[in-house]
Amino acid sequence: MREILGRRLQRLRDRFRSLRPAPGRVDAPPALLDAALTCATVRQWPVLPGVGRSASDGSRCACPDPDCVVPGAHPFDPGLLAATTDPRMVAWWWTRRPAAPVLLATGGTAPCAVSLPAGAAARALVRLDAQGLRLGPVVATPTRWSLLVAPYSLERLGELLYAKDHVPSSLRFHGEGGYLLLPPSAASSGGQVRWEREPGPDEELWLPDVEAVVDALVEASSGAPGGGSRLAY
Repeated sequence: MREILGRRLQRLRDRFRSLRPAPGRVDAPPALLDAALTCATVRQWPVLPGVGRSASDGSRCACPDPDCVVPGAHPFDPGLLAATTDPRMVAWWWTRRPAAPVLLATGGTAPCAVSLPAGAAARALVRLDAQGLRLGPVVATPTRWSLLVAPYSLERLGELLYAKDHVPSSLRFHGEGGYLLLPPSAASSGGQVRWEREPGPDEELWLPDVEAVVDALVEASSGAPGGGSRLAY
């Protein structure tokens, strides 16, 4: 299966790189282009480019907000509603914005996610593994990890959280209308986004239900320094 997917991606890369370049266009780094095409064509995850960093000051976001708290790692132009699985659109974006982060538009038919501080997430994964729970992919930045879960509605999530005595504010839910930064993008906090647990080679990706993981994530976040109330990017 991995060999078949590799051949498919190579055909897509060759197809787009054979197009006549537009004036001033720069080829996207293969890792970013491959990641975006894999998400869009193999996994059928809608993606779009993040705003990226300022060309004049790499420490600042390219968006107009001088105090942006997630510099470079959020949608701007195009907006989130432009996320697509169309490989031609994906290739057009990344050949014109080669350093753009890869963003997954969560919810709908795409995966949702739950994110929490990195240390708390590592403890939660140990607990979930000990319970024998089958987990899906896990995305890691230097400060936060995100567990991909099956799509859920806001109503379903609200009912689930309402039953909890306490939900730490450092626990974040990426559902319908949300987004998630994917590898190998640059993290807003510095460093690279990586797969702590990579997606399998199968096109039918396994994702646990949010109910199966939320208790362990709430407990781990509550035990974080400061009670898990601070949101670290």
